Amino acid sequence: MKYLFHFMTTMLCCVVVLQSKAAVVGKTSLSGTITEKATGQPVPGAEVYIPDLHLGAISQMDGTYRIDDLPAAKLLVRISMVGYSTVTRTVDLAMTQTLDVALEPSVTEIGEVVVTGTSKATALRRDPVPTVLVGRQVLEQNTATNAIDALRKVPGVSTLTTGPNVSKPYIRGLGYNRVLTLFDGVRQEGQQWGDEHGVEIDQFLIDRIEVVKGPASLMYGSDALAGVVNLLPAPTAPKGTVRGSVLGDYQMNNKQIAGSVALDGNNNGFVWGLRGSHKQAADYQNRDDGRVFGTKFNENDLNVYGGVDRSWGFAHLDFGLYDNKQEIPDGSRDSTSRRFTAPITEADTVRRIVPDDELSSYAIGTVHQRVLYYRLYSTNNFILGRQSIGLLLAYQQSARREFSHPTYPDLPGLYLILKTFSYDLKYHLPEFKLWALTVGANGMVQDNDAAKGTEMVIPSYKDLDVGPFIHVRRPFGKVDLSGGIRYDIRRFRNEDMYTRPDPTTGFDMATDANNGDTTVVKQFDAYDHTFTGMSGSLGLAYNMNDRLTLKANIARGYRAPNAAEISAKGVHPGTGFEQLGNANFEPEFNLQEDVGAYYAGTHVSFSIELFNNVISNYIYNEKLLSTNGGDSLFTQDGEDYEVFKFRQTRAQLYGGELSIDIHPHPWDWLHFENSLSYINAENLGGNGAEITDSTKYLPFIPPMHTNSELRADLRKRVGPFSNVFIKVGMQVYADQDHYYGAYGTETFTPGYTLFDAGVGGDVVDKEGNVLFKLSILGSNITDVAYQSNMSRSKYMDDYPVNGTGRSGIYEMGRNITFKVVVPFTLRRPTTKPATP
Repeated sequence: MKYLFHFMTTMLCCVVVLQSKAAVVGKTSLSGTITEKATGQPVPGAEVYIPDLHLGAISQMDGTYRIDDLPAAKLLVRISMVGYSTVTRTVDLAMTQTLDVALEPSVTEIGEVVVTGTSKATALRRDPVPTVLVGRQVLEQNTATNAIDALRKVPGVSTLTTGPNVSKPYIRGLGYNRVLTLFDGVRQEGQQWGDEHGVEIDQFLIDRIEVVKGPASLMYGSDALAGVVNLLPAPTAPKGTVRGSVLGDYQMNNKQIAGSVALDGNNNGFVWGLRGSHKQAADYQNRDDGRVFGTKFNENDLNVYGGVDRSWGFAHLDFGLYDNKQEIPDGSRDSTSRRFTAPITEADTVRRIVPDDELSSYAIGTVHQRVLYYRLYSTNNFILGRQSIGLLLAYQQSARREFSHPTYPDLPGLYLILKTFSYDLKYHLPEFKLWALTVGANGMVQDNDAAKGTEMVIPSYKDLDVGPFIHVRRPFGKVDLSGGIRYDIRRFRNEDMYTRPDPTTGFDMATDANNGDTTVVKQFDAYDHTFTGMSGSLGLAYNMNDRLTLKANIARGYRAPNAAEISAKGVHPGTGFEQLGNANFEPEFNLQEDVGAYYAGTHVSFSIELFNNVISNYIYNEKLLSTNGGDSLFTQDGEDYEVFKFRQTRAQLYGGELSIDIHPHPWDWLHFENSLSYINAENLGGNGAEITDSTKYLPFIPPMHTNSELRADLRKRVGPFSNVFIKVGMQVYADQDHYYGAYGTETFTPGYTLFDAGVGGDVVDKEGNVLFKLSILGSNITDVAYQSNMSRSKYMDDYPVNGTGRSGIYEMGRNITFKVVVPFTLRRPTTKPATP
């Protein structure tokens, strides 16, 4: 990794050089007044924000605002306020320094700005790539147990779960390494190939989520074949402000206790902030299983940042720490009482029944995982007159230890240390006759150490990614055209790996090759291969008028096989089966067509999005059969494990999402929001895959489902309460009878209906200042016993045939969440009068 240090040093020197050159750009300001269109009255509290500079201001009581130290450049400005339609304007600060905006009451997001899947900040209605936003209000008014769990109601998005604190994002039926998860634009690298490997991000750090529903390989390379989930923190504080908040959260079902403290400030362009969070939970419960053993967690998070916002751009440095102790259920039960059991010996021939007091305690058991994750990254944007340069550098380290030995509790079975250096460089050329051209390159360098544990599932490896690209966009009146092309190169290599029994414990340990030692076994062969792929996209957005937008996009995605798919060979403690890879795999490629129509009215808004996605060399996991027709079993340390092997085929996924939101006049405070999602995923065969009734569908495909919510947003103050919301929701999931049933890989999943509800608001003083925010949220309030086909726990059972008529683990029952947030401001900005 020494060359990485030199490379980072060189790039940081580039930051200093670019900053010095950018500093010569002329300074200017932007000011104006925010009013309500119908009445002409000022709108205080509106946010005026420039995404490409991370700069903004809040309108004062008279509606005026002012932002100083801006470059004389063309920039996108976003004006937003709760209860009003978000407005975006492109302002050339070399020509004007005044922007007055009249806001219209509305609840639509079509005027929003996105930064994901595009070369720079873009108005959502002008971006042809199918993108959905999850804003701060949605996150605050819904309960979630982790950062990804917050996406479960987004049309076209679902989650694959293993207990309450492990959720993997799925976009239109595709997940794992096909969905790229970002934090603040930095690709998240943490062994995401694993079934029970979650996303290492503090959920309380997230202020907004952007989801690209389609191939985004053009901007991000491999692993964005299905789309992107970008988890974004809150914007920096306005100049002259020091602010913070204290959050408390309690969930009744699993006794989850959570707390988070944040503080950030802006001293004349020097920005800084920090957040510390903690959450812990006992085993969750439902009415059929009682408390489910193996679902506890204890998580600690810390995030610190600092930087400068100037007229030449910005430069920020951010450090994050994620430390999570997590149990993983295995479904083992006593055959007579159906109570959960825990291992006590390595042979695992006899188990103890887990007592009730242990199920309801917070103590993490002997068999668990611990993930320690560090992230250090620098985001920079330099304005050089009519051109600009964006530079992102990141280093992250994920240390995953899975403690699977009950008689050696401090000895990890799987022990992986993944070090990743990633980079993203974009050069935005000056506009030429309205053509906006961006050239750039991004990629990563990885070093994975898999030799420290007793169970070597994947080898130690090195990975090098490089991907140059070109992106162009141009408006043609009401039509915005956008597209580009990219070429990716990934070199993956690993050396031979040998193991031998540890003389003390008897478990396997990595060792050097020794022909004279008969106990030495070759676990992995050396492998060195370079994967390449071309990707791109072309799309248009047609804004027929201020309310109706039509979009069409076609994109080709690329994904290189991951380490597990190529090389896996061994029992993964977290999954409970032996996994086999295939060194002869080719990259996946897909071609996806998207069309959509979006209407944003004052009282009614709707959207319809349709897609068709054909994937070549699609990789999926399949259970193997033995020669006698039963499950193929692998015996290790006296215990039998089922055997799964990755294979490739050709696949097609098609479907769409429909959303209708009604805000009946004159009750604009009432919202009736509805959505429907449908996906059909077929195995087309190829690469030796035979298509039968049990193999014609792909695994882990969410069923058709709807989401409805009736919500009242009462903005007027009532006594000490303000911004009160009251809501009730319903989610209906159809039967999933399109499943990959071969060899018992998946089974039929019956449909179910869930209800949720919530109430909350701000408690304010006589002057209207918020003292604290209070909310009470309920999920599965009718306590339905159900299983999701997107939960791995459905198949965890030692005795699937039993007298109850049930098998596997059921999902969480009724859960009531109490949440309190206390915001505070230690220093407010000194207001400068707006320039007339």
